[in-house]
Amino acid sequence: GPLTASGYHWRSFKALHLSSPKIILYTLLAFISLLTVTLNLLVIISISHFRQLHTPTNALLLSLAVSDLVVGLLVMPIEGLRYMETCWLLGRLMCALTPLVSYSLLSASIGNMVLISIDRYLAICDPLLYSAKITLNRVKISICVCWACSIIYNGCILMGHLRQPDRFSSCHGECVVVISHTSGMLDLFFSFVGPCTVMVVLYMRVFVVAVSQVRVIRLQTAATTVRAAPTTKKSERKAARTLGIVVAVFLMCFCPYYYPAIAGEDTSTSLSYYALLSWIMLTNSCVNPLIYALFYPWFRKAIKLIQD
Repeated sequence: GPLTASGYHWRSFKALHLSSPKIILYTLLAFISLLTVTLNLLVIISISHFRQLHTPTNALLLSLAVSDLVVGLLVMPIEGLRYMETCWLLGRLMCALTPLVSYSLLSASIGNMVLISIDRYLAICDPLLYSAKITLNRVKISICVCWACSIIYNGCILMGHLRQPDRFSSCHGECVVVISHTSGMLDLFFSFVGPCTVMVVLYMRVFVVAVSQVRVIRLQTAATTVRAAPTTKKSERKAARTLGIVVAVFLMCFCPYYYPAIAGEDTSTSLSYYALLSWIMLTNSCVNPLIYALFYPWFRKAIKLIQD
């Protein structure tokens, strides 16, 4: 009858209404993942396609974009699935390997950022040494070492989890990753405090040198009527400022993740707020290429040429 029909429709509407937040969240996560993949793919295509962009600095940016691309392609969808569904759907092997892959990628990103800050420091503070010492092949070797160290380092931290992925699971179909407080504190210093200290110190030094260069140029301009400001120095300073912003954004994204270690807790995927900390950290992979697109003229020109 009409009453039964209306009751059925109400239940259907109620079920749809209850699932709508989940649909919105799935859509949002899919959008962030797709945006991360697209933006990093544009960086990779731009640098790979144009030979004039095959420089040591851009090789490091390419490596960073590759790690961020794989985060968007694999880590974000899997992490989204972990928090949206009540059960772990990908099996025991994937439960063991997923944290290793995601942590290794994020460690590689951090390593690439440290290498980028060293590269910029040498380019601005010691340009004569830079052109002689920093070659494309040496940078490629540094990148390979960075990736290898990331995998070995995270393999050591996750050794217990890799041997027995279900040791912290309270029921079948669960995948809980727990990093002890001791390991978490070591990771805090090796993956966050150490790299951040190196980056901040180098960028402060770069900033001081850039400011002194500007003063020298102003004095020269005041002394002579010929305005011959070196464009190379200007572009180097602009690149340093851009990478300084990349580091600042990186700090904002990674700081929250280390809250459990600082608070004296184990870092566990079963923590009520872990999903939020994890996703704040993962969004760094989406933000990095956005910063390049906004601040690097060569990137904008490359995108226009690709579109044409």
